[in-house]
Amino acid sequence: MKPHITQFIFHCEIEKKLSPKTIKAYRLDLKQFSLFFKNETVDKLTKDDLKKYFLELSKYAPRTIRRKIATLKTFFSYLEFEEDIEINPFHKVRTKVKLDTTLPNTLSIQEIQHILKTIYNDEKTYSSVGGYKHKEVIRNIAVLELLLASGIRVSELCSLTMNNISPNFSLIKVMGKGSKERTIPITNNNTLNALQTNFKSFKSEIEHTSFFFINRFGNPLSEQSVRFMVKKYAKRAKIKRTITPHVFRHSFATLLLEEDVDIRYIQHLLGHSSINITQIYTHVNEKKKTEILAIKSPRNFISLSE
Repeated sequence: MKPHITQFIFHCEIEKKLSPKTIKAYRLDLKQFSLFFKNETVDKLTKDDLKKYFLELSKYAPRTIRRKIATLKTFFSYLEFEEDIEINPFHKVRTKVKLDTTLPNTLSIQEIQHILKTIYNDEKTYSSVGGYKHKEVIRNIAVLELLLASGIRVSELCSLTMNNISPNFSLIKVMGKGSKERTIPITNNNTLNALQTNFKSFKSEIEHTSFFFINRFGNPLSEQSVRFMVKKYAKRAKIKRTITPHVFRHSFATLLLEEDVDIRYIQHLLGHSSINITQIYTHVNEKKKTEILAIKSPRNFISLSE
């Protein structure tokens, strides 16, 4: 099975140019699959064999199961197309996995205010001291402002280069999943100022590496560093639950939706390939429902007095 997997990974990397994260997931999923069927060849696998493997996968979370099955379906479709197998064992196999309908974790306006106040207070504290610590806070402000203003994924943020940002910082070009490009306008003055200040503070490092967000060693800022920074400031802002960069993405989408922004605009801003993905944000929280009914309930417009 290994030669077929190697050939498939080469196809995904070189011909399809899939992202490193997708390639890594494919490698792990297919390695697990090949170990389960270590004495079998791909052309001998049947529907019953797949069902046995699905039983093995049942110990994982639904999203993980769905991803692993999707990897296998792509792999066997490739083998079928290349005529390495005569019959695709996935034909007429039901693989639908029901996902938990958990709502995304989001921040309220008040919580976002607390986080931003905390980090802007740090900027005031370190501005008189100067040095790298002040530069670091300036960069962190730009990171948080951009997460909030764009709904960008942390991987997209860390891979931003000066080529992705317009000269006046009012537009960023993002390379999303599946190498799909989208543009996001930056309209808030605080966000614009934060991006401009970050550029001025790290100008030589940015020009040397071309990456917009830089760490203390002059290298591109890592995703893990951003996660750690977001968690730190959320904790200092006295937010009890776990906050990640993706929570800012969820908050961006949810707050836009609560302001009656059309979901299709939100879809394009987030870089979702399908509107079905964006519809996870169409839940309406209890506070919003109360506000709507307090103002617009039909009963408010009915009077029994003559």
